[in-house]
Amino acid sequence: MAGPDTLPERPASAGAAPAPVRRRLGRRQRQRLARLAGYLVFLLLLAGVAAAADWGRLADAFFRLDVARSMFPEAVTVALRNTICYTLLAFAFGLVLGLVLALMRLSSVPPYRWFATAYVELFRGLPALLVLFMVGYGVPLAFPDREIPGGVYGSVTVGLGLTAAAYMAETLRAGIQAVPKGQLEAARSLGMSHPRAMVSIVLPQAFRIVIPPLTNEIILLTKDTSLAYVLGVTASTIELTKYAGDALNTRVNPTPLVVAGLLYLVVTLPLSQLVRWLERRAARER
Repeated sequence: MAGPDTLPERPASAGAAPAPVRRRLGRRQRQRLARLAGYLVFLLLLAGVAAAADWGRLADAFFRLDVARSMFPEAVTVALRNTICYTLLAFAFGLVLGLVLALMRLSSVPPYRWFATAYVELFRGLPALLVLFMVGYGVPLAFPDREIPGGVYGSVTVGLGLTAAAYMAETLRAGIQAVPKGQLEAARSLGMSHPRAMVSIVLPQAFRIVIPPLTNEIILLTKDTSLAYVLGVTASTIELTKYAGDALNTRVNPTPLVVAGLLYLVVTLPLSQLVRWLERRAARER
């Protein structure tokens, strides 16, 4: 029997449906929905740009096959070849000078460290265009009876190499310092001199560490060769950007710029893939 203070229970109606249970989305589901929304917005933007662009005018301005066809084979046999030559020569010059500067910065002789530090700070702060101009026109004025060997090739090598050496010196110094000190101490304990231990033990390991950033430096040098025009290149020493600019002025059509860009990508994209492969390989080895 129910007490005086007890309310009688109401019988549940037979036809009443249970209250719906709301399920909250999990964290992964929310992330997936946000990602899908981002993809959708990106695709809508691309579709809007594609619908608004005048593809006929773009094709006529930048993708004239007859203009592109008229640039070959000279664009490859002369312009691209010179661009690659300038890049390799400047890289070799900068690598040798950068290695010397890196060793000087790690030297126990204070004047060596001061000179290397001043060089790195100076040439990292100067634009490559200004350095090329100083090498091409300042050196002949300073040394009237002497010329840089190789003409334009030599001037581009020295000008771009001086700038690249400042960056490579810091990269190589970091690679040398990344080698455990125990390697050098173990070599010295075996009777090796300090220079021999550096050349035989430390430097090979340091180069394995810095190969990816050095490859990036080749990519940067490839693009910096476009500044060689300040040295007054000729038809036989012309590089890719200058060649495309001359073709643009002759044909009054921007298609040569697109061709030059594609040829640059032919060089830089494989190098970029090489950098990623080297980084993955170094990560696996670590």
